[in-house]
Amino acid sequence: MAEEQQQEIQVKTVERELVVSSHASEVDIALLEDKILVELHKEKTNNQFAVGDVYLGRVKKILPGLNAAFVDVGYEKEAFLHYLDLGPQVRSLLKFKNLVTSSKEGEMTMDKIKLEPDIEKNGKIANLLNVGDLIPVQIAKEPISTKGPRISAEISFAGRYIVLVPFSNRISVSQKIRSGEERSRLKRLIQSIRPANYGVIIRTVAENKKVADLDADLKSLVEKWERCVIEMKKMTAMGRMVSEQAQTTVMLRDLLNESFNNIYLDDETLYEDIRSYIQTIAPQKTDIVKLYKGKEPIFDNFGVSKQIKGLFGKVVTIRNGVYLIIEHTEAMHVIDVNSGHRVNKENSQEENALLVNIEAAKEIARQLRLRDMGGIIIVDFIDMREATHRKELFDVLCQEMARDRAKHTILPATKFGLIQITRQRVRPATEVQVQEKCPVCDGEGKIRPAILYIDEIENNLKYLLLDQNEDHVTLQVHPFIGAYLTKGLFSIRRKWMKKYGKTFKVETVENFHMLQYNFQNANGDDIKI
Repeated sequence: MAEEQQQEIQVKTVERELVVSSHASEVDIALLEDKILVELHKEKTNNQFAVGDVYLGRVKKILPGLNAAFVDVGYEKEAFLHYLDLGPQVRSLLKFKNLVTSSKEGEMTMDKIKLEPDIEKNGKIANLLNVGDLIPVQIAKEPISTKGPRISAEISFAGRYIVLVPFSNRISVSQKIRSGEERSRLKRLIQSIRPANYGVIIRTVAENKKVADLDADLKSLVEKWERCVIEMKKMTAMGRMVSEQAQTTVMLRDLLNESFNNIYLDDETLYEDIRSYIQTIAPQKTDIVKLYKGKEPIFDNFGVSKQIKGLFGKVVTIRNGVYLIIEHTEAMHVIDVNSGHRVNKENSQEENALLVNIEAAKEIARQLRLRDMGGIIIVDFIDMREATHRKELFDVLCQEMARDRAKHTILPATKFGLIQITRQRVRPATEVQVQEKCPVCDGEGKIRPAILYIDEIENNLKYLLLDQNEDHVTLQVHPFIGAYLTKGLFSIRRKWMKKYGKTFKVETVENFHMLQYNFQNANGDDIKI
């Protein structure tokens, strides 16, 4: 079904690079695809409630009407646990927890416990939990806005090739592994090495892997659960038992493939940690980890800072005047597509709308990943009358979104030109403040980022010279900017004139503020853009 866009879409191979900037309180991680920024993650070094962390929580309230409970895990807001998030083997989990905490002699191991029957799908949480109970839970969604964490009692640990699920005996294989023979082979391998009372989900990247690779991954995940059990035995009150890996290693675990070319880090300790991790999961790719020792900040050196300035904020300019307006509300995100001054006189209005919408769709798919926007996203594309054009736009958006690791659903365009997207939301959307203090008003107003100033002038100049075919254009700027554009044998002004095949004047105006500029025509009249 189109509304349940689950079809396989071929995604071309791209060159991936990871650039990691380390600060005292956080680590910034930029994922580049063919040098273009597509994901930006900000990992707080003291983040206590990251997705994947396992806690021992205390039940504070039972809500029969919602069939859910509020659980105290140490956050200022209580975590939400629904009956459907308990997992079918919650009775075995609670039984094991009681045996671990009450056992005085020896260690309680998984092979010693007899699993309880699965709970009913339509059961009641009040029949399983009581106020005051301690229960092991895992963070499924980080605290977002006014809400506390969302948690699950179906604990799992993701590795490079498999996902380990304690208190289960099921072995399942990723549906993306199509070969029946390969699926059977992987199941047989896991069955031969799997310890008792552990379920395993075989990930797509396990295809064609040797038993040694799978066994090493399985053992590391079992050790992680065993560390969790050791912490559980020590604890008499709520608290964290085990942490998920750092965001950098999580991204490497999920993304590392043959197209991953380089990982650049500016912190020696982090460099050693990542190099050691790569040595464990993919020894042949250890050389891609590189320590950056340049003088300028690592994000500036790789062009990440400039891309961040241009891609965050309310207004996002694409090219040829096309731009997006992105608004965030508590319930949803709204994106408006605007054509700006892009008009191809040779095309009809319908064709122009299609071209603008396709460009916008590609940028929107990138923006969702970059900002990690989740929940409901409504996109207002430019109206198109032709059903074939709406279908083409929908297909392009699905193809671009196929690279997105987050679960998502895309609905076809409505007759009003709206496309609805739902995207998995597990952590707050990434926000970056891109507005800077105005050099004239000292921060009372806001301006566009100064790093994009020259690009903005060139784009508007190109529009006047080529699209509007203006002759005798004069660019008026502050004297400092005028000197920057005109000084030198191969000045920026000369390069632009050669690039666009037309001449223009640069005139300095003393009373302009630093980032003010204006265009005039041959008659000395201001040109409004």
